[in-house]
Amino acid sequence: MHDSRVFHRQLQKRPPVAVGGEGVHIIDADGRRYIDASGGAAVSCLGHGHPDVMAAMHRQIDRLSYAHTSFFTTEVAEQLADLLVATAPEGMSHVYFVSGGSEAVEAALKMARQYFVEIGQPQRRHFIARRQSYHGNTLGALAVGGNEWRREQFRPLLIDVTHVSPCYEYRDRRDHETPEQYGQRLVAELSETIGRLGPENVMAFVAETVGGATAGVLTPVPGYFRGIRDLCDRHGILLILDEVMCGMGRTGTLHACEQEGVVPDLLTIAKGLGGGYQPIGAVLAQGRLVEAMKKGSGLFQHGHTYLGHAVACAAALAVQQVIRRDDLLARVRGAGLHLHRRLQERFGAHPHVGDIRGRGLFWGLEFVRDRASQTWFDPALRLHARLKAAAMAQGLMVYPMGGTVDGRCGDHVLLAPPFIASDAELDAIVDRLALALEQVLADISLAS
Repeated sequence: MHDSRVFHRQLQKRPPVAVGGEGVHIIDADGRRYIDASGGAAVSCLGHGHPDVMAAMHRQIDRLSYAHTSFFTTEVAEQLADLLVATAPEGMSHVYFVSGGSEAVEAALKMARQYFVEIGQPQRRHFIARRQSYHGNTLGALAVGGNEWRREQFRPLLIDVTHVSPCYEYRDRRDHETPEQYGQRLVAELSETIGRLGPENVMAFVAETVGGATAGVLTPVPGYFRGIRDLCDRHGILLILDEVMCGMGRTGTLHACEQEGVVPDLLTIAKGLGGGYQPIGAVLAQGRLVEAMKKGSGLFQHGHTYLGHAVACAAALAVQQVIRRDDLLARVRGAGLHLHRRLQERFGAHPHVGDIRGRGLFWGLEFVRDRASQTWFDPALRLHARLKAAAMAQGLMVYPMGGTVDGRCGDHVLLAPPFIASDAELDAIVDRLALALEQVLADISLAS
């Protein structure tokens, strides 16, 4: 095989060549089948090769592939926006289409800034976000993100963002605290931070409703987001919720914030929106923000070449219609209970699994050297990278990552299987993950 001219993520090793996909499986050039237990990166909610989505894309390609949005809108973009607004949190009136999650976050940050300029509060310049968060790899998204490993070498290029504690119950809730008291403590920390910056200077608080890749599915404690919402309202600060990974049905409701009883001002979505069939993301915006721009400058000073791409909108519309038609949100909730039960049975008492956390079909396992002290494995062991390789050898795709605790220490694995996965396929995921983990732990033991 000739040397690849693709600038791959890993430059020292060429990945296998994917040639096909069927349901929950991806097939490589050697004919090996892999269960896609992470949906790529929590993307492939309908699995691979879904006939209804493929047919919708073909129909759109036969009519029109691309028209620049400075000249035209398209029927399919309008239909998708209508559907998303109809199912959105209360007060959302418009949808801004982009090509992925990072672009959605960038657009939301700019919307927040322009909104305050339009209403005569241009002094608002600060974003507050959380440590160990992930909001994307473009510079604005990377700046609000709180993963130190990703940020470090690009720090001179990033805008200044203030970061507060994540909602990380496993490691940070004190012994004497109830979950609710822990959440109140985090809200108090944010309140103090706002006070220090000056409430009149803060634009927005940015957070993943359920933490994603960098900390391994951090679920919020009860009341946390309601406290955040109240605090933002008190000071006229926008709440931007990033549901690029956890949204669009992944946690068992279409939007994860539904389970928290809060409505954000801006909501970013992507991965499960189009299910990987085309690159697409979006920002859902509250009507009052859109009205301020409409009555002011009359435009949003931002744009990309592929906004509202017709084939991408057709794919996303078909994905969302299948989810509704086949009642897949109910399937996510039921399958999530099954997967959680199987994970607890297999790993609940495992000496090196410290925490199992998640909702719906979105689960994280955090690995520890010692359960009692919650100490992590030496980062030099690269347990997460070993686990990914061992899982692939078992015909399993999972999403492991290191730096769970602080960007350098800790390891976890993320599971986000397709909504269509059967109970038998979920069982196979757990079984193969267990085999991969035991192989890695045996290798580490031998190496030491």
